[in-house]
Amino acid sequence: MIDDKELKAWFFREIFPLEPALTRYIRRNWRNESDAVDLRQDIYAKIYTAARNQLPLNARAFLFATARNHLINTAKRAKIVSFDLVADLEASFPDAAAVDLDRQLTAREELRRVQAGLDRLPPRCRQVMILRRIEGLSAKEAADHLNISVSTVEQQMAHGLRALANFMMGGSGKIRRSPSRTAAKREPS
Repeated sequence: MIDDKELKAWFFREIFPLEPALTRYIRRNWRNESDAVDLRQDIYAKIYTAARNQLPLNARAFLFATARNHLINTAKRAKIVSFDLVADLEASFPDAAAVDLDRQLTAREELRRVQAGLDRLPPRCRQVMILRRIEGLSAKEAADHLNISVSTVEQQMAHGLRALANFMMGGSGKIRRSPSRTAAKREPS
């Protein structure tokens, strides 16, 4: 069984970014557009409950298979069942082209967010992040390139990764440094 913290992190990392695609899928396959929000929430609840036991390997496929099955079951339980609606739902599944397009759009948006997060970093920290993570230099190579110590490169990487992760999760993306030990020693008690 997956612990709540890991499950929430997985959900917000893998499922929540797919919300626009899921909403389009529901609206395309359900006649009453006012039901879309409730249906989406029902699908999220089913995903969350199922993922408690084991996280799926392909979150996107799992989400859309669950959505398709939920829409079919909901249509079958309705008092007046339209045979055409159920047949349309059973035949529908996001085609490969739409999935690829959604994946490309999502990747581009994530790339823009990463670039915005990098742009918020102080210049030296940004340089270290680019050299290490984008250009693939080792800590020693980055240190030599910038004429700084390896430990400075490692510190800048740690600060940059924390700030970037904070930004990607909706935070300010500011670097928060803890007071140094020497500064703490200088302060009067």
